[in-house]
Amino acid sequence: MTTAEVRDPELPGRLLTAERDALIPVLRARPDADYALPTTACPGWTVRDVLAHCSSALLRVVESRFEEGVFSPAANDRDIAERAEWTNQQVVDELERGMTEAGPVIAKAGGVLDRIALGEWVHAGDVRDVWGEPGAYAGAGLADALALLARITRERGRLPLHADLDDVDEPVLLGEASGGRNPARFIGDAATLVRLYAGRAVPEGTSYELVGTEAAKLNMFG
Repeated sequence: MTTAEVRDPELPGRLLTAERDALIPVLRARPDADYALPTTACPGWTVRDVLAHCSSALLRVVESRFEEGVFSPAANDRDIAERAEWTNQQVVDELERGMTEAGPVIAKAGGVLDRIALGEWVHAGDVRDVWGEPGAYAGAGLADALALLARITRERGRLPLHADLDDVDEPVLLGEASGGRNPARFIGDAATLVRLYAGRAVPEGTSYELVGTEAAKLNMFG
């Protein structure tokens, strides 16, 4: 069973590296018009906006720039606006650099920045989802993403949930199970589980079971 074990400081970096190797070639192969497509996961943002947010967030980590209000909606919008005159490929260049260099910084931070790696991986899924690319919220790095999700939900005292995943060999236990709380249960594929925890829409017709809680209560980012 995948559970929230002791922190592996190298895990966030591995997740970013795996996503870099999978996503960057896809980004470089896409025409500029595809970057202007709107996203459903981040209302008001285009694909380019999501990528600019991701690249700027990682560069802040690399350069240890964490001024007051960083990562707030207003700060995110400013970061995107600062890159308005960049080409799409310049944004991708910065994203590739961030995915390469942020891992060691996150590793040394003791856990407080781990969520950023998970957020970057989810946003990569947002882009794939818009473009109809395979592997949205799954694919490369899934095992590390689930392990990180399990630990973060435990540390935040979230409702315990036992997930039996169609496409993962071992069950995953999320949230904090101490204190006699009975875990909720999920049966379905890993991408759907990630969508629920990330507050992303589940495609119509997706089959899954969720017992003991409501989907909206799983959302970590809402």
